Amino acid sequence: MTTTDQLAPVEGPGALSPTTPVPPSLEVRPAALLLDFGGVVVETVKRPDGVTAAAAVLHGTLAGAGHDVAPARLAESLTAGLASLKHWKHAMSRTQAPRELTHRELWEDFLLADQPDAVRATAAGDGAGLMAVLNGLLSHHQVRPGVLDLLTLADQLGVPVGIVSNAHSGRAHRDLMRHHGLAHLVAVQLYSDEVGIRKPHPDMIRRAATALGTVAEHCWYVGDTRDRDLVAGRRAGVGAVVLTRSKHTDSPPFAVQEVADLVLETPEGLVPLLAGSRPRAVEPAEVLEPPAPRPVRRPRGLLLDQGGVLTASTKTPAAVDTFVTRLAARLRRAGHALTDEELRAALRLGREAYAEHKQRDAVGPAGLPVAHEVTHREFWGGMVGSNLALGPRAWLEAEASSLAFEYAQAKSRAWLREGVEELLTWCREVGMPVAIVSNTICGRSGRRRLVDAGVDHLVGAHLYSDEVGRRKPDPELVHEATRALGVDPADCWFVGDKPWRDVVAGRAAGVGSVVVVRGGAPAPEALAAGLDAPGHEPDLLVADMHAVRTALQALDPA
Repeated sequence: MTTTDQLAPVEGPGALSPTTPVPPSLEVRPAALLLDFGGVVVETVKRPDGVTAAAAVLHGTLAGAGHDVAPARLAESLTAGLASLKHWKHAMSRTQAPRELTHRELWEDFLLADQPDAVRATAAGDGAGLMAVLNGLLSHHQVRPGVLDLLTLADQLGVPVGIVSNAHSGRAHRDLMRHHGLAHLVAVQLYSDEVGIRKPHPDMIRRAATALGTVAEHCWYVGDTRDRDLVAGRRAGVGAVVLTRSKHTDSPPFAVQEVADLVLETPEGLVPLLAGSRPRAVEPAEVLEPPAPRPVRRPRGLLLDQGGVLTASTKTPAAVDTFVTRLAARLRRAGHALTDEELRAALRLGREAYAEHKQRDAVGPAGLPVAHEVTHREFWGGMVGSNLALGPRAWLEAEASSLAFEYAQAKSRAWLREGVEELLTWCREVGMPVAIVSNTICGRSGRRRLVDAGVDHLVGAHLYSDEVGRRKPDPELVHEATRALGVDPADCWFVGDKPWRDVVAGRAAGVGSVVVVRGGAPAPEALAAGLDAPGHEPDLLVADMHAVRTALQALDPA
């Protein structure tokens, strides 16, 4: 790979210097050419009077709703909002999967954040339309040298072109593409405000590649920023990342380790690169032969449910009564006249509501289960406090995180199942990392119980549903566990006790083997019925946790 430090500045109109080597990644013609908008297709220059002009337009819009806000005051708000928005963009560039702001958020939380509620609501009501207007008022957009030639050449070579851009008004960008006579040369345009995510989220690029019938690995991606474009390209795994220098290229908001394949002064330098690239070879049809039998190998990671698998438990109603009595007393000290029995009824109502919530699993677009976990505030304020007055409900919400732990500790007593400590110790000895994958409304309590049992140091990662926001059978909890261990799901075993949750989640996540252990939370009759249901069959059914270790030890460690 050619580093930017090794590249001599491109002279003249942006073409490659004769002495500049062409990186191998750019020798093969891309299946699709993906371009950023600002800094690549167009050069964006701020208009000196842009904010004043935008304030005048905004003044007229607000006046139509009966809001007389001086244009000068609106200009101050817009200036402050644009400054804060710039910092937000920089911060998002540091995250792994940044989302894009909605148009309502842009107006309510940034551009007019210091204006009265009615003013913000009026602007937010036409947020998308106003952003489209402001885009042209705030900046001037000029097509960069070589862009028309590049798009024309790509069209002639049969290389589809896609626009992949962070934008607060994709509508305005599309209008600019039409205005400059470029839209007909582009096969797809993907803008962050229209898809809800923004670079460096790699799916911006992957979605564009998919829309053009290919994969990111076969694409060239051309951008101008290091923290957004370069990082997005590398995360997406594109065939090559090229930067065309703009005012942003050499001044990223923070250090970026990724390196571009090539840096050009203007897009004009891409024309000879694309023209000189050799067509991608058509891969011969693969001859499918029966695979050779593979030895069954020991997994590289072990995922364990907690309740019913690592631990057994018994309910402790007396401790719950004590918890309720103390909680009611605390509420009364805070000025809320609530009897012990009223609070006990509220808690019973909350538990019933939570039980109903757990039955409302949905199916996502890909046919995978989707199951959201409630937050502590939702449980204590929205479920337990649903029939209480505003005051005690607000108190429960304020104390929700602490209450979740206290209640979880009070409602049951837990201990390690036989064979668990030996299993965890053996995993540590052979270098097999372990992760907890557990549905619970209080992960903090789950951790405490492992600490109290003296085995928490043998667990590499803890994934609890209240901390992730998803609960099994949703595969997200399992995915996060394998990500934390740095192991592919196919190289893991997942041990659970509920086929309708653990087996389904493991299968949906692509886990290599799913194991169900008897003697967990489900009664024998419920377990038998669950095992008979379609899609609930585990790869292995064992009697106890000793059997899990025995099964693992029998596998080839290679």
